[in-house]
Amino acid sequence: MTMKFGLLLPHFGEQASREKLLEGSKLAEDKGFDSVWVRDHLVFEPHGEMEKPNRTFYDALTTLTAIGAVTEKLELGTGSLIPFRHPLVTALMAGTITQLVGPRLILGFGAGTFDHEFEAIGWGDLDRVEAVRSNAEILKRVFTENDVTYDDGVFSFENVTIEPKPVGGRVPFWYCGATPRSARLAAEYADGWMPGRISLATMDRRIQKMREMTDASGRPMPTVAVIPPTSIEETREEALQHVNVPGLLAWANKAKFAVKPPSGTFETVEDLEGQLIVGNPDEAVEEIRKFQALGVEHLVFDFRFKFDRFFEQIELLGSEVLPKLR
Repeated sequence: MTMKFGLLLPHFGEQASREKLLEGSKLAEDKGFDSVWVRDHLVFEPHGEMEKPNRTFYDALTTLTAIGAVTEKLELGTGSLIPFRHPLVTALMAGTITQLVGPRLILGFGAGTFDHEFEAIGWGDLDRVEAVRSNAEILKRVFTENDVTYDDGVFSFENVTIEPKPVGGRVPFWYCGATPRSARLAAEYADGWMPGRISLATMDRRIQKMREMTDASGRPMPTVAVIPPTSIEETREEALQHVNVPGLLAWANKAKFAVKPPSGTFETVEDLEGQLIVGNPDEAVEEIRKFQALGVEHLVFDFRFKFDRFFEQIELLGSEVLPKLR
């Protein structure tokens, strides 16, 4: 199995900048990366254990459009898009992006974490998990049909045609999230499953369940992807600098459905296996191969602890890590 490699882009927080986004993406393409990825928020509140308090947040789909205009081959992914847009708005934006930059878009969707983003637009009562399902069905239909009439109790409309339609007729739809339910929903109706921070043991359990479901239903197994926080330097000591290990451990211990280490608690860097790629290039290769052995097909490096060294991280991975994994 050939694994693809991507980058989470610095489009949020204090390191967000035009230069990092556009020039960094061009460098990533030149260095052999396969994709770039963005997150999604409407009213951004930084995650305390992972991010500094700066609230800058560049819009996900606008950012990908700009990057698509200055690159040729990179896949452009959302990990994940949150359903605070009406699905018809998303359909028009997605179709437009593919017409402008080609069929490179991957729409990863998640239900979102924060109630306040939906309360701000009057959707505080929305069942967000069902809204993701609605988006999947509506996008599938309006991408391929005209005069669509739809009503699922969440969204309803009559005789709607959205043009332009996506180049190629469709856009892959992935379900993002680390919970057992997210994996089950991906196996039920999505093209891919993409958790963020997740231990290898937890991921293995989710993948096994998805394979059981798809074997029983006859559906194709979704593409398995992941976005682990990453820090690669010439030495492990350098790589661990500025990585918020206590924050990652605190987050891991709060994860309700995670497979715990033998001690029952996440206490050390070693306990974070799968939730953090850290070390020198050879150590990174060793960790990445563990994901590959589980069946991960698309690994996206999350450099948020190293966005101030974004170009250096791209150079190091492109020169000393990816060639050993191809």
